[in-house]
Amino acid sequence: MKAYLIPSTYIDFDNENVSAKAAQLSAGIQGELSIVEACYKFVRDEIRHSWDYKCNPVTCKASDALKYRTGFCYSKSHLLAALLRANGIPAGLCYQRLSVGDSGAPYCLHGLNAVFLESHGWYRCDARGNKSNVNAQFIPPDEVLAFPIREPEEFDLQGIWAAPLPVVTEALERYSDVTEVHANLPDIDENEQEQQY
Repeated sequence: MKAYLIPSTYIDFDNENVSAKAAQLSAGIQGELSIVEACYKFVRDEIRHSWDYKCNPVTCKASDALKYRTGFCYSKSHLLAALLRANGIPAGLCYQRLSVGDSGAPYCLHGLNAVFLESHGWYRCDARGNKSNVNAQFIPPDEVLAFPIREPEEFDLQGIWAAPLPVVTEALERYSDVTEVHANLPDIDENEQEQQY
């Protein structure tokens, strides 16, 4: 469990702004579930999804997502993990492979979180940000994620990662504009998952 509680390059809650925000969000709140919900709702509702709002700069580290108040699903998940870990709550990263459009190719990875709740065990939650066709919620033990798996080429990647997948961080660090990231979203297929992850 230690790996899901420590700071790292992208989940950098050793950054003073991130640790201060984590403390602010949990101040006066009693109970693990309430702290997780406060952190979750902050990232979901207050950090703008880069593509939904066409916001630059492209962020990757938790501290940058917080500083600029924007991020793709990946950096938003890095921030949520950082806020939870700063509050002593184990948190990791999960991924889905989804169609970029309504159906069919191209496909991309979608980033979300898993948090270890004493009352429920590992629980996935998705703070990518809601909109007209997305309504993710934090209501354990029920998972209410942003996107369902709908077709054979879509799937949940098996595992909970303590650090982001390299294919994700490479995409976010390679491109400086959200339109470039959106045109080059990270992806893997099932064979790559079995071989590499």
